[in-house]
Amino acid sequence: MNTRRFLASGVVLAGLGLASLALAAETKEAPAKAAEMTVQGEILDMACYVSHGAKGPDHAGCAKSCAKSGQPVGLLASDGTVYILYASHGDSSAFDQVKDLAGAKAEIKGVMGGKEGLKGIEVHSVKAL
Repeated sequence: MNTRRFLASGVVLAGLGLASLALAAETKEAPAKAAEMTVQGEILDMACYVSHGAKGPDHAGCAKSCAKSGQPVGLLASDGTVYILYASHGDSSAFDQVKDLAGAKAEIKGVMGGKEGLKGIEVHSVKAL
């Protein structure tokens, strides 16, 4: 096989490989979106809850202050599960409302996420109970 024919076949094979990759990218299905869920419980400021178990109406003032200053917030569900609450990258307004309810009961609607034993909820809406 001469050098020109060898190089030409390499170019053709490379072009076919790129075309195959492009076609695979176009036909690849998008991952299914997680279903929205609703959970009720107490909004926690995680710094006080984790460090010394603080929660409830007596701690609400401190919880609001901690949440508004940037401490992480969570939800203590009625079944005892604690979820880390976080904002949607597209719209953080519902998550911002959560901070005002720290120390109080609320209903959170959003999408559950998790990683290595940690459970979280991307907050889509919140309602005081």
